[in-house]
Amino acid sequence: MNMSQELSKEPIFEGVGYEPSPFSRSQFVTSKTDYDYTVYKNANKDKSKRVLVMCTEERYMTMKNGKKFSTGNHPVETLVPMLHFEAAGFESDIFTPTGSPVALEMWAMPSEDDAVKGILERYKNKFEHPKSLEDFVSKGMKSEVDYVAVFLPGGHGAMLGLPENDDLKKIINWSIEKELYVLAICHGPAALLAAAHNEPAENFPYRGYQMKSFPDKIDTQTPDIGYVPGEMPWFYGEKLETLGVKILNDNISGACLTDRKLITGDSPLAANNFGKMSATALLK
Repeated sequence: MNMSQELSKEPIFEGVGYEPSPFSRSQFVTSKTDYDYTVYKNANKDKSKRVLVMCTEERYMTMKNGKKFSTGNHPVETLVPMLHFEAAGFESDIFTPTGSPVALEMWAMPSEDDAVKGILERYKNKFEHPKSLEDFVSKGMKSEVDYVAVFLPGGHGAMLGLPENDDLKKIINWSIEKELYVLAICHGPAALLAAAHNEPAENFPYRGYQMKSFPDKIDTQTPDIGYVPGEMPWFYGEKLETLGVKILNDNISGACLTDRKLITGDSPLAANNFGKMSATALLK
């Protein structure tokens, strides 16, 4: 019998909600990422050009059975792309809807990855004291910073609060108007649903786009291994497809895709390539 067969598939109760089971962590959580330290020869030198990183401030997802899943933004899907932005000369500005601290899935932190741990330390203060999206939007998206992209990190936390946030709706429409890149990995595309909030489906700006993101099909299977403590309350992929988006993958392999100014990636396995694809696009 191998070790993964002996590991429990029971989710771990952390006092309020549940974190993934030891078995599912053995399958999905890595101690070291494949971050490859790419050097960008034509790195940006203009310090006012930055990436707007839209994080969640909500920790708990209530599953269909009423149990709470302890989630947030996935550290690999957030930090590995940020390492590439940094290497390409773009600092990240961290935002949450109201400026409350970012919720990060610390159970998914790669414990032996010095690069990832290093950038988390460098941005610790920004994650704990992020900028308020509400404030930024109320000021008409005016600032001394020249944002070149909006980044929507993954983790199931992207499904909490962001899909119905009207400030985020304004940011998405603003980014399209300004022809900025929008970067979304894993469950990050759930946040794009904000653009459809209280709008007729035919107005959805990503109608007719293709994406590679975390498949609903896998979200139907994760309760069986205790990754989540019950069935999903809803499926973001289904909602995007109803709005005219085509999600091309039904598994996770690290695949990424650029469609016009939208760059997507399917899972933590995609974080390095997604970061590279994004950084390269921003430098063009």
